[in-house]
Amino acid sequence: MRFKTIDDARRALAALAAQPPRATGAWSLAQVLIHAAQSVEYSLDGFPQLKPALFRATVGPLAFKVFDARGAMKHPLDQPIPGAPALDAQAPLDQAVQRLLAAFDRFERHPGALQPHFAYGALDKPAFARAHLMHLAEHWSEFQPA
Repeated sequence: MRFKTIDDARRALAALAAQPPRATGAWSLAQVLIHAAQSVEYSLDGFPQLKPALFRATVGPLAFKVFDARGAMKHPLDQPIPGAPALDAQAPLDQAVQRLLAAFDRFERHPGALQPHFAYGALDKPAFARAHLMHLAEHWSEFQPA
């Protein structure tokens, strides 16, 4: 699954109510959606922990350039965002969907500069949108039709 736009992601999220997929990874679908929402929220509010400045100026941006060129991200799918609260294994799916939708809405309405990504460093809004969509798509790969 690839999401070209946030609207593509919204449509996929809306379809979850009719037929939620089966999780094949370490996290439930709700946990994945909360994790994705955290990432979007932190791009607006600031990530709880950042990699060292040297990493965010060298390795991080290089990794993002590779992901962006491929149109796909690769990272450990059971790794939380550094410093983020633990993901609730009992979180209701409908609440997780609503949280991610609300985060996307906030992101799209946000008029100002965004916070640096904990690994990639400074990204402009179009780059951050691509990062969020690639992030969601990679996690989406852990789900199979029910």
